[in-house]
Amino acid sequence: MAQFNVAEAKARFSELVQKAVSGEEIVIAKDNRPLLKLVPLAVPGRERKPGSAKGRVWMAPDFDRTPDDFAEYV
Repeated sequence: MAQFNVAEAKARFSELVQKAVSGEEIVIAKDNRPLLKLVPLAVPGRERKPGSAKGRVWMAPDFDRTPDDFAEYV
């Protein structure tokens, strides 16, 4: 884990971004106390395909029926 103070992180920001993207843990500190961690955003694993769950999802025929004990709220 690499730790940098705010001023140093500001001066080396591009380099720190590259390190974080490559998987290195970057911590930015203020007064030698860890303040935040620089991490890359999660990238989706693969493109979603419409219909890929066809046949895997089941709904009851009455899934949209209001339950009897909710009648007073409708």
